[in-house]
Amino acid sequence: MSLDEITCYFTQYGAAAIFVIVLLEYMNLPGFPAGIIMPLSGVWAARGNIHFIQVMGITLAAGLAGSWILYFIGYAGGNFILEKYLGKFPKHRSAVEKNFALIRQKGCFGIFVGKLIPMVRTLISIPAGVLKINFVKYSVSSALGVFVWNFVFVGAGYLLGDAVFAHTVT
Repeated sequence: MSLDEITCYFTQYGAAAIFVIVLLEYMNLPGFPAGIIMPLSGVWAARGNIHFIQVMGITLAAGLAGSWILYFIGYAGGNFILEKYLGKFPKHRSAVEKNFALIRQKGCFGIFVGKLIPMVRTLISIPAGVLKINFVKYSVSSALGVFVWNFVFVGAGYLLGDAVFAHTVT
């Protein structure tokens, strides 16, 4: 997905586009890089198209929803679905195994930290579900990690966006 395509979606669909794209990104679907989506959301807020707090609320809700979907896939399907997922995305195996180790070692703090590490942050939800981590604790840990991650990227777009994206964002 190109920068122009994302910008077009934002322009055409506004907050709904931000929610859907961030949701899909948190579900670890290819083509939705947070390093572009989040800062562009911040640029949009800086330009007055949407309020910064709204962007943070939307991206937090979308990130949490995407995380919950993967958590419940892991919870309901356990190892069977995990193996199917890894069969489809074999390059993710080492990251998923690291996530299991992180959760076993650090518990919910590991989930929070995992949400701050690229690639790990979107994949940690499946092992958390497979391990049947308490959903409320998982949700709190995830929400905190998602908030920090999103705040850094959306905030960067808000503060630096026009200098960085001025020539590509309309």
